[in-house]
Amino acid sequence: MSTELHWLTLTELAVKLRAREVSPVEATDALLARIDALEPSLGAFVTITAEYARGRARQAESEIASGRYLGPLHGVPIAVKDLCYTTFAPTSGGMAIHKDFIANENATVVDRLEAAGAVILGKLKLTEGAYANHHPSVDPPTNPWDAGRWTGVSSSGSGVATAAAMCFASLGSDTGGSIRFPSAMNGVVGIKPTWGRVSRHAVFPLGLSLDHIGPMTRSVADAAAVLQVIAGRDPNDPTSLAAPVPPYHDACARGVAGLRVGIDENFNTLGLDPEVVGLVTAAADVLRSLGAEFVPVRVPWEDTMAREWTRLCAAETALVHEDTFPSRKDEYGPMLASFIEAGRSLSALELARSTEIRRRFNGDLAAVFNDVDLVLCPSYGLATPPAERVPQERDTTGRGMRFTAPFDFSGSPTISIPCGFTNDGMPASLQLVGRHLDEETIIAAASAYEAATGWQSRRPPLAP
Repeated sequence: MSTELHWLTLTELAVKLRAREVSPVEATDALLARIDALEPSLGAFVTITAEYARGRARQAESEIASGRYLGPLHGVPIAVKDLCYTTFAPTSGGMAIHKDFIANENATVVDRLEAAGAVILGKLKLTEGAYANHHPSVDPPTNPWDAGRWTGVSSSGSGVATAAAMCFASLGSDTGGSIRFPSAMNGVVGIKPTWGRVSRHAVFPLGLSLDHIGPMTRSVADAAAVLQVIAGRDPNDPTSLAAPVPPYHDACARGVAGLRVGIDENFNTLGLDPEVVGLVTAAADVLRSLGAEFVPVRVPWEDTMAREWTRLCAAETALVHEDTFPSRKDEYGPMLASFIEAGRSLSALELARSTEIRRRFNGDLAAVFNDVDLVLCPSYGLATPPAERVPQERDTTGRGMRFTAPFDFSGSPTISIPCGFTNDGMPASLQLVGRHLDEETIIAAASAYEAATGWQSRRPPLAP
């Protein structure tokens, strides 16, 4: 049973748990065995909370047996990015200076997962401070599709563990692409919700006005189920939004008939790998065949967003690290240190200019959604690069952020989903971008595409 159990989707497992065909203890033991087998080669976890997870699994088993079923996450083993504060395990944020930090409270998202009955298996690796590179003391995770390829950052461990069936879902964070990059590189689904849709309370920040927390899973329905639990107003996060949380799972059955999908041909093709262009074009054809109407649009300011994102995020990162940088600079890795120094050196005029460009871009992008329900583009414009090329090559990272940074600037909800494979067997990814607080529409379109293609069912070449 355990050989097949880990490849169930979260929603498939939830049905079995509720029917008591599988117990939370059995599911947790199966996943811990999976981690024991694969972690030495994949290195996705910072901390494995085996005994804590078993205790939570026993509690979930007792609750389900007594008829107190809490919903589709009840008894499901998951994992969280190691920038979410936890009282039961250290939270490093990928940083050497925080490796022994034990928080006195959980992140709101962790509390909400546990209130829904989820079983947390451990904390997942990320790049230093959730920026672009792992701290020199950290061995980066390994891509389960090809050990020599990039995993994506910063939610590297989340992408790897989810793709390799070491958890049924994970949490990631996205400031400039950090849910979408690892979702694309590892062939999983990732939702970057509307900024403020999910609380950031007690989550180590990178850029305070840019950070988003969201789910990474192996199906759209699974991502919808996790988002359902973590979304909503949090009094501990004054930037969280008070809008009611709709039933996201219901959107999975809505289909795309009558949806108006915007597509910018230049944005989606110029300077991109031809294989990626072909796969994204084919994905658009699938949605068209399902009843979506395609409308030409122009993504505004697309040539300037990566540069302006870098300036503003660098300044915000410098603010986040003000208490430890430069006083503890020698404990930082070179890439994060350089980024913070760049942020500290910016003038007020430069920051004002970036802020104004962001304001104008957000207004121009909002106008695009007057005519369409969503925008379709790649999650990443290049075929999965070799790990050693990224992030050292500016061209590689710059072209990649073309499809991510703009929608962090705007705070727009996006979903990344597998859309096929390149000739060398690496996954490619489609991104759907929606109006603010309209996660339902991007979930509906992604679910319809997923059902029509089945790309999410293809597994990396690992042990069964």
